[in-house]
Amino acid sequence: MSDEPSPVTAPDAPSTEPPMERPATLALPAPPVPPVPPVPPVPAGATHDPSVPPPIADEAEKQRALEQMQRRATALLVAAGVLFVVTRWFESRYHWLGFVRAFAEAAMVGGLADWFAVTALFRRPLGLPIPHTAIVPTRKDRIGRSLGMFVQRNFLSPEVVGTKLRAARVGEKAARWIADPLHARMVARQVAAGLSGAAEVLRDEDVQGFVERSLVTRARKVQVAPVMGRILNLLTADGRHQELLDEALRLATRVLSENEMLIRDRIAAEAPWWMPGAVEDRIHDKVVSAVERTLQEVAANPDHELRERFDEAVRGFAERLRTSPDTIARAEAIKEDMLQHPAVREYANTVWSDVKAALGRYATADLESGDGSGALAAVERGLVSLGNAVLADPALTAKVDAWVLDATLFVVEQYRSEVSALIESTVAGWDPAATSRRIEIQIGRDLQFIRINGTLVGGLVGLLLYTIGRFID
Repeated sequence: MSDEPSPVTAPDAPSTEPPMERPATLALPAPPVPPVPPVPPVPAGATHDPSVPPPIADEAEKQRALEQMQRRATALLVAAGVLFVVTRWFESRYHWLGFVRAFAEAAMVGGLADWFAVTALFRRPLGLPIPHTAIVPTRKDRIGRSLGMFVQRNFLSPEVVGTKLRAARVGEKAARWIADPLHARMVARQVAAGLSGAAEVLRDEDVQGFVERSLVTRARKVQVAPVMGRILNLLTADGRHQELLDEALRLATRVLSENEMLIRDRIAAEAPWWMPGAVEDRIHDKVVSAVERTLQEVAANPDHELRERFDEAVRGFAERLRTSPDTIARAEAIKEDMLQHPAVREYANTVWSDVKAALGRYATADLESGDGSGALAAVERGLVSLGNAVLADPALTAKVDAWVLDATLFVVEQYRSEVSALIESTVAGWDPAATSRRIEIQIGRDLQFIRINGTLVGGLVGLLLYTIGRFID
């Protein structure tokens, strides 16, 4: 049995030829490493081309690092090839070089295999149309689809989002942030400025027409008579309407006492010409006394007959407002006449003009003052109070967290498929070559370690197998 079996060397035997004249087995040349072409940067001020992936942060630096690692991996492979040639040449003279030769031979195989694997991800090795190479550019659309589904299932799932939000304690953080007067003032200013800007953009005619239509539409949907009937029922509960009657009695008594001369003149004007003045005075005194006495009796007696009639009249009117078709129809006719009146349009115009002017005044005052004394200082204090109230009430904080969680999960559940579709369509619209270059620049440096490790590990495995073979022999 031969001492040194090898698939590439002759059996160990004395040689009559000079060592330097022995033909050497040449190693394969190192694979070329084409530099990664840089992606042209987008000029300043230009819009991003949707057919090209977005630029990478520090792209030039990452490309230099990639090229440096490519040179190191290739240099290691070349070194293994040189070592194989040298050791193969002198192996017949120095038998212990067989171990080094086995290491170098396996290192070349491992390095070449890993070079092929890494290169096949982004392009065709040596430009040859080998199947299942240039994986990134040829399968870009499938990668985008898989990436979208991965994000949808693993990042936008209700379980993942819910766990993150519960741990984030959004309610407490938001309340603590808004409780800071500086933050509350900033929110108030931004809201005021935003509303004022929106009010300036909107056309006055459109908004005024919308306000008018909203008022008229809402008013037409509500029947006035039943509402007034319910209001009267509320007013008459527990006899509260009797207080109104008492006020009316006191007002009538005062009006009667202040207008006695008017009553006297009226009686004199209506009496026959032949009636003596004394009779007219007597009639005046009787009338005034009777009315005053009646008013006093009604005011002093809660059970007076006139009070009962007043109760019956109010209750009857309230009942007709709620149930009588004729009364309801008359009320609706009056309401429609009022809605058609030009005053309604003028009111709508006034409402929008006042709101617009107030927004502009509030925003300008607060933005200029900056000391919390502007027109929106009350809003700032309200925000601070709200934040402190939420922080002081754990139950309220939990409710805020639950509201945020429910709202977020609803949005995630409704739109996570749209996010996946957006990722898929965006990647599908990218140029395959540019996509491959960007991905290689981003992760290619780390992939070069695969080549380095493959060269070293391959060499160690070859050395181990060679050693085992020697022991077996």
